[in-house]
Amino acid sequence: MEYEEFDYSWETSADEKHYEWQLLVGQQWLRIDNDQVIETHYCQPGAKGITINTSHGQVFIDFDTLQTRNPAMKVQRRSFLPQGQTEDVGWYYRDDQLWREYGSQSTNMLSSSISSRDVELQFALNPQGSFSFTVGSTGYRLDFSAMNQTNCNSGMRRKVRRRPKFKSNTGSLYATSGLPTASSSQLSDGSYKWEFMGEEGEWTEYQAHVCSFDSAAIERQYQLNPRGQLRFRIRRFSYTLDFSTMHQVNDSIGTRRAVRRTADCESQQNSSSGTPRWQFQDIGGIWKDYAKKNHRCSMSSQDIELQYQLNPSGTTKFSTKSFNYELNFSAMTQRNLSTATTRSVRRLNQ
Repeated sequence: MEYEEFDYSWETSADEKHYEWQLLVGQQWLRIDNDQVIETHYCQPGAKGITINTSHGQVFIDFDTLQTRNPAMKVQRRSFLPQGQTEDVGWYYRDDQLWREYGSQSTNMLSSSISSRDVELQFALNPQGSFSFTVGSTGYRLDFSAMNQTNCNSGMRRKVRRRPKFKSNTGSLYATSGLPTASSSQLSDGSYKWEFMGEEGEWTEYQAHVCSFDSAAIERQYQLNPRGQLRFRIRRFSYTLDFSTMHQVNDSIGTRRAVRRTADCESQQNSSSGTPRWQFQDIGGIWKDYAKKNHRCSMSSQDIELQYQLNPSGTTKFSTKSFNYELNFSAMTQRNLSTATTRSVRRLNQ
């Protein structure tokens, strides 16, 4: 998977969204808030599942079975498409190194004789059946009920997955860093920075535009279970972060890197000084501090508070690496002056 740095300007309107994730609690199906986060992960063929926070505790959704680990809870993904339209679906097999879509080139430089579209047509005809195809001179059988592919010559089996292809205004699956919730309660973001040991022997912070989780999102999961694990993606690889050993492991090639959790001095200085904290609501419903660190924003919470004290009903402008914004104190919103994307803003008294 490839990532690029961009501003978080992805907004999905109600008429564009053709799916809904729901949990069955008791006798009632409840819509999961911010389910676009589940959808982005579900559309990644290498994603095994996701853990979400609900008012009933943590719930892990297994993407292969679309089940939870709690027998009392069920999950479903409902699709809402106009009559005559079908969902764009990808079919993937597990190569020696990566999940690859049917029709793409494998590591042996051979392309499959079938595409995702061909597989989906066969699946629609008989979801519990199987069919055969060739790659070069080798024959294969794809079994829908077992979701595996068998080499008819060697007998080798590979896992198969069927996942929808995500659509977004940015054209990217990975413009998200938070976890969805089925309740309005929010965990504390904390004031800690999470870093891994990079190639050059330098500590590198987890950033949302590179990794599927940033420091705030990792801290929230750590607070829930300091001895647990967290799975995420960086570029085309998936990783497991083990909180008990403070290491991250590349799930494909086994590379192991040290991880550390350190106090975020700027956020803690805001807290200890009693200065109000200014935050904006990012994708996934996560509130993030305005901060100058790494030159990401031209204004800090203190700078914004100073402008607010001068004119509580006015506006102030600031910039990030890529865009310019206007913060409206009376409306408590920030607006991207290039894309017109508007986000909620809040002021927290320490």
